[in-house]
Amino acid sequence: MKKLPQHIGIIMDGNRRWAEEQGLSAFKGHEKGLEKVEEVIKWCRDKGIKTLTLFAFSTENWKRPKKEVSFLMNLVKKALSRDIKKYLKEGIKVRIIGQREKLPKGLRVLLAGIEKSTVKNEVMTLNIALSYGGRAEITEAIKNIVKKKIPPEKITESVISQNLWTSDVDLLIRTGKEQRLSNFLIWQAAYSELYFCSKYWPDFTEKDLDVVLMEYANRHRRFGQ
Repeated sequence: MKKLPQHIGIIMDGNRRWAEEQGLSAFKGHEKGLEKVEEVIKWCRDKGIKTLTLFAFSTENWKRPKKEVSFLMNLVKKALSRDIKKYLKEGIKVRIIGQREKLPKGLRVLLAGIEKSTVKNEVMTLNIALSYGGRAEITEAIKNIVKKKIPPEKITESVISQNLWTSDVDLLIRTGKEQRLSNFLIWQAAYSELYFCSKYWPDFTEKDLDVVLMEYANRHRRFGQ
């Protein structure tokens, strides 16, 4: 493959609709989606992707039924507790981006520990977007700039980027048949290559990823020039 994206962002959409079509509960759909997460992390690491950002839970997702939200928080906690040794062994640095103050205290403590344990890993960075929203991220960046007392004339695109939670994304993939960004990496995706997959997230395969990467390799990124 002639070129790889350095940073891939994925909107993992379609767990609930997948489950509904299978005659299963939404909870089963989320569990199946988590299995896919584990596979995709491995595929990206093995292919040499340096940064992978997964949209796990949005700021809007807090509006879902409390039982479902609680299930998702516990699912994340369980998965990360289980996989920490694997991340350490495989050189994966884990970072959490989003409004973590809204997350359950126990989960926040676990996340902080995982970030600290993996901070020196260099093979791949895994950003997990939890309680994340692109507009919230930009709002927080502006607050940080104000706190730093940076004069207005000194505020550039570069300054704003430096105060965001993560870097520009080269390729943004969305599964689940929808074709919108849904408030995900809206600053970082300004010049991203976009790929909308017609499959639900649990059905996404390594072959699908290879197709996306091949299409990316054949696109010409001009950045407006």
